[in-house]
Amino acid sequence: MQSSLKQVQKLLSTHEAAYLQSLHTCLKLDTQEVANSRKLGKAQNPGHEVHFLRDAGYELVGAESRMCQESLTWSGQQPTCSNINECASSPCLNGGTCVDEMNQFSCTCTKGWAGATCQNIDECEFFHMGQAGRLCLHACVNSPGGYRCTCPAGYNLTRDGRNCKDIDECGFQCVRVDCSRIRNATYSKTSPMRCERNPCSVDNKVCSQAPNSISHHYLSVVSNLSAPRTMFRVSPLRLMGNTLRFSLLGRGQARRHFTVQRSDRQTGQLVLGSPVQGPATLEAEVEMTELEKGVQLGRYITKITMFISQYEF
Repeated sequence: MQSSLKQVQKLLSTHEAAYLQSLHTCLKLDTQEVANSRKLGKAQNPGHEVHFLRDAGYELVGAESRMCQESLTWSGQQPTCSNINECASSPCLNGGTCVDEMNQFSCTCTKGWAGATCQNIDECEFFHMGQAGRLCLHACVNSPGGYRCTCPAGYNLTRDGRNCKDIDECGFQCVRVDCSRIRNATYSKTSPMRCERNPCSVDNKVCSQAPNSISHHYLSVVSNLSAPRTMFRVSPLRLMGNTLRFSLLGRGQARRHFTVQRSDRQTGQLVLGSPVQGPATLEAEVEMTELEKGVQLGRYITKITMFISQYEF
């Protein structure tokens, strides 16, 4: 019985001491008031400290540490955290505008400058047009301390590093020429780009009036080529009659863009009348007729196809 009483007394003493200790503590700090920070330390008894650590991108305003004093009050002022203004040091150079962001900044550069802090001259803007002409024929890409020129697909950069040259990887291999089908006349291909009429029977006058040959020619042309400009010339290999006549066949598109003129007695030329914006494909047919005292000796048709690029180079 006496042993049990001693255990009860000891338990009551422990509870009493804990109660008295709880009365001798500082009020618990409200960590929710210090947003964007962490609190280190839990003890609230006199002589104990708590510490505050700011989150990245913020600065701590006020006391970093607070101590529970004998007066059961905390030392110092309750700290706060505010976002660090990364633009305060004016990091953007050459008139750039600083934009403060979370834990970082960005610069909006004025024309002619580039880089994280607008420290790099943008040669593509400053020297777009100089005394020697355009800096790059197609596109200019600014890089730290310099620039480089680029070309569109199908073009290679030339040795000067500024101009573009058509690779022409396809050429005429992409074009398939089939001989025309004309009533009462047949044709055979005598070269990849030329078809010639097969011999006509003596009594087949319609066949004899059909073109003796049909040739195909393909030209790659830049957009907005200056005009008027001669694009193709036609002349006989060997003059048979005493007269040559040149004419432009077809209507519509061909006659809107082309004319046929005689450059000398034996030569006709296809002339582009005005610049054409690419990309586009234009077709024209030039007929050369040989006559002897007004009698037709032969007709020869040249079909010219112009592939106009979307670029002016």
